[in-house]
Amino acid sequence: MTQLFAGDCCVPVLTQPSADGEAAVRDRLGSLAPYVHSVAADSAEIHLMVEGMSCGGCISTIERTLMAIGGVSAARVNLSSSRLRVVFDPGAVTPEHLIAALDAQGYRAVPYDPVALHAGRDLEERRLLRAMAVAGFAAANVMLLSVSVWAGNVQDMGPATRTLLHWISALVAVPAVFYAGRPFFDSALAAIRSGRTNMDVPISLAVILATGMSLLQTLSGAEHAYFDSAISLLFFLLIGRYLDRRARGKARSAAEQLAGLNAVAVTVVSPDGCLYACAPTAVEAGMTVLVPAGERIPVDGVVAQGRSEIDTQLITGETLPEAVGEGDTVFAGAVNLAAPLKLTVTAAGEGTLLAEITRLMDAAEQRRARYVGLADAVSRWYAPIVHAMALAAFCGWFLLAGAGWQDSLMIAIAVLIVTCPCALGLAVPVVQVIACARLMRGGVLLKNGSALERLARVDTIVFDKTGTLTLGRPELRDVASIDTETLRAAASIAATSSHPLAKALVAAAGEKIVAVDNVTEAPGAGLIWQGGDGEHRLGSREFLGVPESAAGEPDTGGPEIWYGRPGRNPVRFQFDDAPRPDAARVVGALKKAGLDVRLLSGDREPVVAAMAGRLGIEEWAGRVTPNDKLRYMEDLRAAGRHPAMVGDGLNDAPALAAALVSLSPSSGADISRNAADIVFQSNRLGGVWESYLVAIRSEALVRQNFAMAFLYNLITVPLAVCGFVTPLIAAVAMSSSSLVVILNALRLGWTGSGRSDRVPSVKSGIATTDGETGKGIK
Repeated sequence: MTQLFAGDCCVPVLTQPSADGEAAVRDRLGSLAPYVHSVAADSAEIHLMVEGMSCGGCISTIERTLMAIGGVSAARVNLSSSRLRVVFDPGAVTPEHLIAALDAQGYRAVPYDPVALHAGRDLEERRLLRAMAVAGFAAANVMLLSVSVWAGNVQDMGPATRTLLHWISALVAVPAVFYAGRPFFDSALAAIRSGRTNMDVPISLAVILATGMSLLQTLSGAEHAYFDSAISLLFFLLIGRYLDRRARGKARSAAEQLAGLNAVAVTVVSPDGCLYACAPTAVEAGMTVLVPAGERIPVDGVVAQGRSEIDTQLITGETLPEAVGEGDTVFAGAVNLAAPLKLTVTAAGEGTLLAEITRLMDAAEQRRARYVGLADAVSRWYAPIVHAMALAAFCGWFLLAGAGWQDSLMIAIAVLIVTCPCALGLAVPVVQVIACARLMRGGVLLKNGSALERLARVDTIVFDKTGTLTLGRPELRDVASIDTETLRAAASIAATSSHPLAKALVAAAGEKIVAVDNVTEAPGAGLIWQGGDGEHRLGSREFLGVPESAAGEPDTGGPEIWYGRPGRNPVRFQFDDAPRPDAARVVGALKKAGLDVRLLSGDREPVVAAMAGRLGIEEWAGRVTPNDKLRYMEDLRAAGRHPAMVGDGLNDAPALAAALVSLSPSSGADISRNAADIVFQSNRLGGVWESYLVAIRSEALVRQNFAMAFLYNLITVPLAVCGFVTPLIAAVAMSSSSLVVILNALRLGWTGSGRSDRVPSVKSGIATTDGETGKGIK
């Protein structure tokens, strides 16, 4: 798959495609009818894969180009997945017309294919690596030849020998320039063809002009040639571009994986009782479907027959399975744990809650993709200024100063080289790569290149509770106060179940527990064991028939199970989901750093209130749906806040994507890890604090790098315009500025331990008693 570089400075030129352009699209792609899906009576949609996008400006160009076409009602681009969704009137515009319009802007579009997209990205990364290797090899050899020429000029080397060395340099440098410079040449050519300019245009001009002038100098037997300048320039620029690609990563869109959760066959029960499998898109409301135990529920529906427990943690964030029976509503994406269920379908396919979360996720990813980093902002005005300076230098010397065209061109080339954005190009990716290494030593994985830049701007951090602030593993409360014989007897029954509370009860018993035989399970209720003294029951309060007034102690909001045996009062076992060991210290450190810390959870409000009070979080909310979390993050951003989100479940994924920056524990769901910019490992929360510290330090280093790069240009550009800098000196100065930027960035790896579990002790602002509940978020 050929990759077209669209550049960083994207100024749309809204040209309409010709009929020939549409015909070319048909010849290249064939019929597009299979890729067009009807969404209403007069509208359809098509999903395209766009090559050549590299920044937020590209998104604006593509969307504005398509929205200018009559009949297009929506055009949304996801930069992370290169996915474009277009809603249009098929009676007014054809999909070929849409693709031809993008072709006219220099963006190649084809029907969306994730496999081809990922293969193309890997191919492009390997291409850059090969180009960098070729440029590095050629630069080293040409530089050795240049050193020989310089030494020979001092020691009266003959012109024939000097010319021979120049020709050998040309034989090495010219093929390397044309091979290694292709990423920049292709990008510049695509931009020029579509009426745009970008940073690769002055780079390409400098390299081609320096190489061409060097060949001309070699043909005429001149004293100087500048092959070393051209190839060294390419080598440093390729380092910056490759590091940038590596820093940006190849994270798969979380919305794609969300859609995959529902791509399972549905077992439909026909009116005569026969079973048959069909695709989710073929299921209609009112049908009856069968969901065996252990399988994911593929539709939204109401339980028509059966009783079971379902795992809804990915949807609601609840820690414990939920008991369901006839008349209860269940949603696609939940997992049926205990027994088969027959459901009456209320929604399927695009109408399910899971599909709605997918749409929220995709829209949120697109909104965050519009973030413009410091490097992107600089690149928007860099190219026009460099072109203007080089042109002014040439015209000034040729027309005003009366210099020859060759001397004037050499000065213009020196201006292009000396202003070449090596230092600017390395300023961000070098810091990101070093930051990645430091965070990785502390068990933190940085997935997105701009994540640290965004994290440094954060003023509000919102945590999920279950599995994020807590370990996501229930633990028996007050073990020491429970009679050992009672605990072991209950644990021997619980050992036959895979329920999380049963496992926690067995773990609390400590010593090896032997499971009793002949235990039967009442799905969604509990366990029954016929002992020598009668029937033993372990399960819910309702299962044992315990009235609310018989609890014996106040309900603190945590989960519970009851154990009943003949002749004795029922015993209650209460559980807590313990916070991560350093959660209180991390929350306290973040608050002391000036961040507004908040808590959102899908769990019950008493449980959320207890955890908020325990960790000293004043603002919290419980029973929050995925849509509520997304809307809450959007409201924060609309109010001018810069929020970060830390979560671990599918219900957190839309909010993770909507936040300015997002973090997730490695123990979280695949969806949340894919949606997050930063993933931290271990059972500690210190990765959040370490990431914030590294982000603040990285931001300072990036700004220092930009300041040094601008200072370099402020000194060298006037000298180059005045004719005091040759292309060779310009290349040396440019390389030196790049080395200074790299050395400055390396300081990030020299500071700190890199251990994410070491959090500064904070003595104030942390509530440590369970009795404090804080205030709820309204």
